[in-house]
Formats: sequence, C-alpha cells, structure tokens
Amino acid sequence: MSAVAEVRSGRGGVIVAVLALAGVVVSLMQTLIIPLVPKLPSLLHASAADAAWAVTATLLAAAVATPTVGRLGDMYGKRRMLLVSVLMLIAGSVIGATSDSLVPMITGRALQGLSAGVIALGISIMRDELPAERLGAATALMSASLGIGGALGLPLAALLAERADWHLLFWTSAVLGAVVLVLVWVLVPESRVRAGGRFDFVGAAGLSVVLVALLLAVSKGSDWGWGSGLTLGLVAGAVVVALVWGRWELRTRRPLVDLRVTARRQVLLTNVASAVFGFAMFAMSLVLPQLLQLPAETGYGLGQSLLVVGLVMAPSGLVMMAVAPVSARISAARGPKVTLMAGALVVAVGYALAIVLMSAVWQLVLTSCVISAGIGLAYGAMPALVMGAVPVSETAAANSLNTLMRSIGTSVSSAAAGVILARLTTSAGPVQLPSQDAFRVVLAIGSAAAIVALCVAAFIPGRSPAGPDDRVKPEPVSRIPSA
Repeated sequence: MSAVAEVRSGRGGVIVAVLALAGVVVSLMQTLIIPLVPKLPSLLHASAADAAWAVTATLLAAAVATPTVGRLGDMYGKRRMLLVSVLMLIAGSVIGATSDSLVPMITGRALQGLSAGVIALGISIMRDELPAERLGAATALMSASLGIGGALGLPLAALLAERADWHLLFWTSAVLGAVVLVLVWVLVPESRVRAGGRFDFVGAAGLSVVLVALLLAVSKGSDWGWGSGLTLGLVAGAVVVALVWGRWELRTRRPLVDLRVTARRQVLLTNVASAVFGFAMFAMSLVLPQLLQLPAETGYGLGQSLLVVGLVMAPSGLVMMAVAPVSARISAARGPKVTLMAGALVVAVGYALAIVLMSAVWQLVLTSCVISAGIGLAYGAMPALVMGAVPVSETAAANSLNTLMRSIGTSVSSAAAGVILARLTTSAGPVQLPSQDAFRVVLAIGSAAAIVALCVAAFIPGRSPAGPDDRVKPEPVSRIPSA
C-alpha cells in the first residue's frame, strides 16, 4: 500500500463518522417537529391549514435543494456545499427557535429543508476519499443515517416537547448543526474531483418549478380536493414544464441532470425502485404511531403517549445501523442488486407481519425492527448501484437525484395513506377515527409496493461499473492537485 493510500485509509474512519453524524442531524431536523404538529395552530396563532405550511415548506425546499446542491457539489466542491447546507440548517434552526408566529417559522423550516442534500453529498465525498474496500460499508451507513436520525430523534423530540419549552427543540438542532459544521470544517477534506462548465440555471429553475408544482399537488391535494382546479392545474403545469425542461436538458452542453446518463438501465431502474421503495417505507411511519396513540377504547388502539411512541420507534434506528455493514457484505459478495432485492423482500414480509401483529406494543416493536432491517439493506445498496453506473464527476448529482426519487415516493405514500385513513373510519363518540381495516389496507399497500420494488430491482443489470467512455466529453473532469 502506498503512503497516500495509507493516509487515506487511516483518516477514513474519521471522515465516515463525521459524515454519518451530519446525516443523522439532518434527519433529526425533519423529525423534531412531529411532536409539535397537533399544537402548531395554537403555538403559531394560525389556522390548522396555514400551520401545515411549516411542514410543507421543508418538503418543498428539500426537493428543490437536493438536485441543485448535488450538481453544485460536483462543480465547485462537495465539502464546500456540505458546509453551506449545514449553515442553512443552523440558520433555519435559530429562526425557528426565536419565532412565535407563522411566517418566521415557515422561513426557518424552509431553510432547514435546504440542508437535505447533506446525505447525497456525504456519500459522494466517501466515493472520492475512501479506499474501495471501505466504500461499501461507509455508504451503507451514510444512507441509513436518514432512518437512524429519524428513529432516534423522535423520543428525544417527544421528551423535550412534553417536558420543556418547544423552542428548545430548535435550539438543540442549531447546536448539533454547529457541532457538525466545525467537525466537517476541521476533519473532512475537500474532494479533488471536479466537473467543469457553467451551472445550468435554466435547468435548475425548470426542475424546481416541476417539483414544487408536483409536491404541492400531492401534499395539499387532500385539503384542496383531488379534483379541484388548483390541484389538477398544478399537475398539468408540472407535466408541461417537465417536457420543456427535458428538451432543454438534452440540448444544453452541461445540464443540471444528464438525462442520457439517467436513462441508463441501471440508473433508471434503481431510481424507479427507489421511488417505489420510498412509497413502501413510509407506511410504517404513518401507521405505527397512530396505532400506539389511539385510545384503547377503540379495541385496536394502544393508548400510549408520544414519548412511548418514540421509544417504540427508536430500536428501528439501531437496527438500521447494525444492518449497514451486513448490507455492504452482501453487496461485496453478490452485488448491490441482490442486496436491494433482499431488502425489498424483508420489508414486504415485515408489513405482512404487521397486518396480523398489531395488538401489543412488543408486536409493533418487532414488526418495525423487521421493516427497518429491510430498509437498512436497501438503503445501503441504492448508492452503490447508482455510483456503479455514473462517472465520478457526476456522483453527487446522481446520488442527489436518487435521494429525490425516494422523497417523491414518500410524499406520494403520505398522500395515498392519508386518503385511505380518512375514508375508512370508525366512530369514537362524536369523533371519526381511522378504522383497523384502514391501517391494514395501508400496511398491505406498503407490502405490495415493496414487492413491486423487488420486481423492478430484478431487472437491474448485475455488476456493471462505469466504463472509461462514461466520462463527460465536452469538458474534461478537473482534479485539483493534492498538497
């Protein structure tokens, strides 16, 4: 082993730890507002519909930022854009921590959403900095950090929301973000791999319009009406702009998203599987907390507090962490395609178990751990499949697009499950609550979606690393000389 390789190998563990922590903190940011959602109207002195924008704003900002930040990372430095993303998280957290009204809270949550590209950037930095033998386990852990932070952050957020001033949630996020900022600044090197050219502002604007229109229609359709002119107009507008945007991206010299690379079978099918898998995985987050909190008088609710909900969900994060190296070993031995298929199968089995095991707390812990094990396997495989089919110069952009596809699947899942839970109800005095059959239908759909992801993954090519001709030809990739 050369001296440079030894240094890279030695510092690799530190880089992985810092980047994984960054991913956990960003995912925790998305979780911390969950205990506050029912209280937001009174806390912000706003209507329930207006207060919901504190959640929607994060979703829209994350969708816009993820592909844009990924491309900027490829062009101007992944570590640089990682630092910018963390700064957005800190700024948004501070604004949220000092706000008591709707507009500042929406602004803060939107800024927090701009940090969503951290995980894709972290995976891309790992590809540039780690030796090949360590890359699989590291990317699996980084990819799973999204679920880890969400699962571990929920009990913390619930505890703080119940026992302290709610502003402390945002101050905690700001402090954790500051810690990550310092660690990245000091310990993570800047990637020496850069793509040349100018940033595609037209492509970024077009994609942002498409995503905002589509996700607004999906997330607010139940409030506005799925057949309303506003909802249908947003969907139609998204389709029209997407067609124009695609034509532009195919003709421009240095596109935001290289559609020709994205159309490669391995990348395309991985992204499709990711979207379907994102749809499948979110069913757990929707069903289990509600089952735990519904009154025991319903006959199927368990009447637990939000803190208990967090404690029940926490083991799933630990399971994802434990499964990350297993995912890497399977991918090394059999290929990431097999790992993704195995993860989808485990998730499908977990949801099938949840349909019949929902009458006790321990049963929900068991099923959530099974589902999380499948998610951990699949999440570790997706970046490996994408990176095996794209040039090094497009790693961050490709990983960001893959992350975005998962988010779109999650958003669609949330809307679909919301419709089902609102339609299949039972009476609890004057209140209408989701029925047990409604939860079972959502779980069954989650299981079916996982099977669909399994079938899509089966058509992904086997091991097919990017060849030398995959490099972007108009402008050669630049490599900054190392010190």
